[in-house]
Amino acid sequence: QVTFVESGGGFVQTGGSLRLTCVATEATGGAFSAATIGWYRQVPGKQRELVASISNSGITNYADFVRGRFFISRDSAKNTCYLEMNSLKPEDTAVYYCKRKLFLDSWGQGTQVTVSS
Repeated sequence: QVTFVESGGGFVQTGGSLRLTCVATEATGGAFSAATIGWYRQVPGKQRELVASISNSGITNYADFVRGRFFISRDSAKNTCYLEMNSLKPEDTAVYYCKRKLFLDSWGQGTQVTVSS
């Protein structure tokens, strides 16, 4: 199992930007580098949703509600994944998490993003 530590969240105004970082701890061998990594978000009372993902070969996918505004990248040598968020909207307010897709890893603590109107 791989544990992720997310950081970079904060409080921004509408239209602002943030860059989130998640680092995989205790990731041995190719546990991180071989996996597709996803950024997810959750608002209290709602289901967690996938925001973006990046495969081990760098293929990216985005949810429609962030496409063109958010950009996911990774540095497998550092077991790190990034989410650059631009043109933020109040509806982007959520706790953001990252995790390997299709693996039963535990969720980390996430990082809170708050966008004011």
